[in-house]
Amino acid sequence: MNTTQRLHDLGQSLWLDNITRTLLTSGTLSRYIGEFSVTGLTSNPTIFDHAIKTAGTYDVAIRKKAEEGKSGEALFFELALEDLTQAADLFRPVHVATGGADGWVSLEVSPMLAEDAAGTVEAAARLHARARRPNLFIKVPGTRAGNLAIEEAIFAGVPINVTLLFSREHYIASAEAYMRGIERRIAAGLEPKVDSVASLFVSRWDVAIKDKVSPEFHNRLGIAIAMRTYKAYRDLLASKRWQTLAAAGARPQRLLWASTGTKDPAAADTLYLEALAAPDTINTVPEKTLLAFDEHGKVRSALPTDGGDAEAVLARFSREGIDHEALAANLQREGTAAFTQSWNDLMSQVASKSKVLTNAHPT
Repeated sequence: MNTTQRLHDLGQSLWLDNITRTLLTSGTLSRYIGEFSVTGLTSNPTIFDHAIKTAGTYDVAIRKKAEEGKSGEALFFELALEDLTQAADLFRPVHVATGGADGWVSLEVSPMLAEDAAGTVEAAARLHARARRPNLFIKVPGTRAGNLAIEEAIFAGVPINVTLLFSREHYIASAEAYMRGIERRIAAGLEPKVDSVASLFVSRWDVAIKDKVSPEFHNRLGIAIAMRTYKAYRDLLASKRWQTLAAAGARPQRLLWASTGTKDPAAADTLYLEALAAPDTINTVPEKTLLAFDEHGKVRSALPTDGGDAEAVLARFSREGIDHEALAANLQREGTAAFTQSWNDLMSQVASKSKVLTNAHPT
């Protein structure tokens, strides 16, 4: 039995943090599903920008859509939905077999809507309806405005992947937004089963403080933050409030580990996969990390539900001068800004390619 299957058997879903047209057309994604127990997929503007910039596999589609008068966001979302609906169809057997708990793909709303809750809800509903796939999440950032949108989108029946969470407090706020949406559905006599995941970003913590602490503290902060968040997740699932919702037919908002590719060349390339094995969670990983884990990764013990030594580790970081609450807020701001920059780069890339391709093949 390979290591990815052992992770799956422990109760953790393994998703791929990548999407390209080549990944789909070459059969590589199908192979990952069959060989590595990959049961879902995530995407973001950075991934799409890189895919469109570095491969010619989108050129024909971009030229055709540009000639039809499409541009900017409209053109991009058509490309993205073509890819993600195909990926969703590949994961549909998993989705059916797990009763809808797994087998998901994710598409992000425009980061330009980060402070526009009403606009985010409208975009999320529109994109999900256009996809016509039950196993497509819409990604919404877990910011203050984002949490307002999450509650409204869940109430409207749109499955949501909450992104850009960096702390236990961020997670709890998004979980409460999710539960409020479900509670409102129950009060309105609506079906309570609207799925969601909450994505906690891990490795960016360690990148942020690497030059501020001694080597003995490197690559430990992200895991400690994840461990205390996992305790909050397990506590929430055991709470009376959640048990009431579960009894009504609601499904848990699963905790997802994001940003789990190792950034430090001195650390193990499977660091965050091995450290964050935990039942009822998801780990979404880059292809490079997936292949490394299959080759030489280890499945050790699962995360402790009581948080283990997370608080002791965080106390040591505090003594080193790291204010993790302030850093969480800063990381979320930086993450939002980075996705906005990636979005702008993506729109520029789409516009540039559209111009070059239509000029090269005039109608």
